[in-house]
Amino acid sequence: MNKFLMAAAGGTIAGVLATTQFVGPLLAQENSRSSSVYEQLDLFGDIFERVRAQYVEEVDEGELIEAAINGMLTSLDPHSSYLSPDDAADMRVQTRGEFGGLGIEVTQEDGFVKVVSPIDGTPADESGIEAGDYITHVDGESVLGLTLDEAVDLMRGPVGSEIVITVVREGEEEPFDVSIIRDTITLTAVRTRTEGETVVLRVTTFNDQTFPNLSEGLAERVEDAGGIDNVNGFVLDLRNNPGGLLTQAIKVSDAFLEKGEIVSTRGRDPQQGDRYNATPGDLAEGKPVVVLINGGSASASEIVAGALQDHRRAIVVGTKSFGKGSVQTVMPLRGDGAMRLTTARYYTPSGRSIQALGVSPDIVVEQPRPGQNEEDEDESTILNRSEADLRGRLDNDSLTEEEIRQIEEDRENAEQAAALREEDYQLAYAIDILKGLSALGPDNE
Repeated sequence: MNKFLMAAAGGTIAGVLATTQFVGPLLAQENSRSSSVYEQLDLFGDIFERVRAQYVEEVDEGELIEAAINGMLTSLDPHSSYLSPDDAADMRVQTRGEFGGLGIEVTQEDGFVKVVSPIDGTPADESGIEAGDYITHVDGESVLGLTLDEAVDLMRGPVGSEIVITVVREGEEEPFDVSIIRDTITLTAVRTRTEGETVVLRVTTFNDQTFPNLSEGLAERVEDAGGIDNVNGFVLDLRNNPGGLLTQAIKVSDAFLEKGEIVSTRGRDPQQGDRYNATPGDLAEGKPVVVLINGGSASASEIVAGALQDHRRAIVVGTKSFGKGSVQTVMPLRGDGAMRLTTARYYTPSGRSIQALGVSPDIVVEQPRPGQNEEDEDESTILNRSEADLRGRLDNDSLTEEEIRQIEEDRENAEQAAALREEDYQLAYAIDILKGLSALGPDNE
């Protein structure tokens, strides 16, 4: 045993002697970095003391520390930040789906607040705020130079109070003011309806309610239609959906997939990545799906669109999505605060990251702005005459009354679909795609 220990010790000593010339500089570099970090922390302490003692006005020490922490996090990327105890509590409430505010999801770009998307049915949505708008002033006060959290604080206020925000919008020559009355925002995660033979699933956010709302609403609409055989397909409307919980995005994707990867996440250490796979069971029972996206579709909604697109399970229609391909982890801190830190990027099943690139639709369809086609309206109002309008025309005696009734019913449905184009061109386009696929027959779906 003694011989073994001595041999081992000798080997260790030899190893130390042989590698000293390499390890020595590395240790010196590490010590230098550590020393530099401690020097910077000492510098921070010096600045903190001078501000506390010599600033022109008395300062709150806690607020100074909080601002320093938040400054460190927000310098990393637009999505990392410190959440005070109040902000952390607000975030937990928002995740449950009810909170006070304007009803907009925002980020920061070029120093200004950029609207990712307004939330359906909220004061911001009803006031005409659009995805891509820039907010430059709040009640006349510029947001330039403020952190995102500071700008959001300016927009908060009691329910029922008025706020005036100044908006810069692409295509508008001058900034303009929008007056909004703050209200309690109650999110309905999924709204469902039927357009003809198509079931429309409007997903506004990804919170705890999303998947239960989706599965229940889909089942109800299919039952109302008299069964899945009477449904020609589904439109999953993710436009202006700012995202939310990763777990809910996975569940919604899984609802339409039988197997395969949904999304993967990769952090700094590639070995610590996660992969999430679909489980058997398709709520749509193989019926065709069209996904609608636009520039307000971000984060979790991009995960769903990317997964269904990569698996060729859905046709993606609309315009390029927002391009938020990062994952934030909320970490509780002492004192009931929390830290939101970007810890990973997510990748679609084909291995593509959409960070800053977004999901590109299979078919690009722009949504016309209100009044964009006013010049064409005059021409469309001209009365179109047909054979049936001619005096003395021959009647069609080759059809039964039932056949005539069916033709008239089909024509009425087509006219209703055409009317939808005036209200929502992108949705009407998606429904037309499903009509075309169903017209080919089940063997071609």
